[in-house]
Amino acid sequence: MDLENQPLLKPISTSDNALDTTVPAEQGPGDKASGHSTSLKLYLIRHGETEWSLSGQYSGHSDIPLTAHGETAAREVGKRLQHVPFAHVLMSPLQRARQTCLLAALKPAPEIEPNLTEWDNGDYEGRTPAEIREAQPEWNLFRDGAPNGESPAQISGRVDLLIAHLRTLDGNVAIFSHGHLCRVLAARWIGLSVEQSERLLLNTASISILSYAHDCPDEPAIALWNSEANESFNPAPVPNPAPVPASVAAKGTTL
Repeated sequence: MDLENQPLLKPISTSDNALDTTVPAEQGPGDKASGHSTSLKLYLIRHGETEWSLSGQYSGHSDIPLTAHGETAAREVGKRLQHVPFAHVLMSPLQRARQTCLLAALKPAPEIEPNLTEWDNGDYEGRTPAEIREAQPEWNLFRDGAPNGESPAQISGRVDLLIAHLRTLDGNVAIFSHGHLCRVLAARWIGLSVEQSERLLLNTASISILSYAHDCPDEPAIALWNSEANESFNPAPVPNPAPVPASVAAKGTTL
């Protein structure tokens, strides 16, 4: 399976209002007893296209720039999110994530978060899954990790520390990171294992949202997944049909 260059997928939304921007940036903490804010909404943005995301090569810590198409997509992300009042904008220190963040031009000023760095692929950096499986047919990054890179247990521990930090924040938080890191972050957010995150495919320049169901910190949820930057937000609900007047209904008139 080509983990970096997957076919486009339809976004999964658990709510028609998943992209609702009514959470104000200055909103205070929610559930004080748990120490978590129920106003927290995490917007995960995978960086734009790179040459290696096109070829399917693993690009963990390699500092690869965006392609011209990736730069355009990053600007589209910014247009789509321009009306969201963010309390924080966090980005990976790697170039492709920083470029995407700066081209999106969201406010406030972005901060570098080291734990948003992509999974360290070790000896498999720059190789494709097909190349790796010629020598290791049963190999799976999400189960086995990479030699001289991060193991699933190590990436899980790093992401769990990141989540613990994120849960101390309030309001809307934009997170510019990477495909594998975002997939692990989403899985761990809802209590799944790193191995299960393999099923959460993620395109470049996509937007996903992590939040809480029913505004309850004990119910972490994925509100939106893998939504393309050029898709529209918040489609208006279909209005309920007007009631048929009794006088018309009694006559059996077809409307």
